[in-house]
Amino acid sequence: MHDISDLELRGVPGVFVASAEFVTAAEAQTRSLGYSAMSRVFTPHPIQDRTDDEMRAYADAAFDEILAAVTQPAPPLS
Repeated sequence: MHDISDLELRGVPGVFVASAEFVTAAEAQTRSLGYSAMSRVFTPHPIQDRTDDEMRAYADAAFDEILAAVTQPAPPLS
């Protein structure tokens, strides 16, 4: 989260990607950073025991959402 907010402050689009287990934590962290509009994409959970093919499928499924998040103007950091 800190990296993404730093990128955004520098004018570089960023998106936070994590598994769905971390939705609540991500919301709390973005609020604490003062940037609740930070772009976030969540994949299915868990990921640690996924095969390479399963991970590629997760990445393929998230690709369009990630691309949209880094190509749309981000709201200003507060």
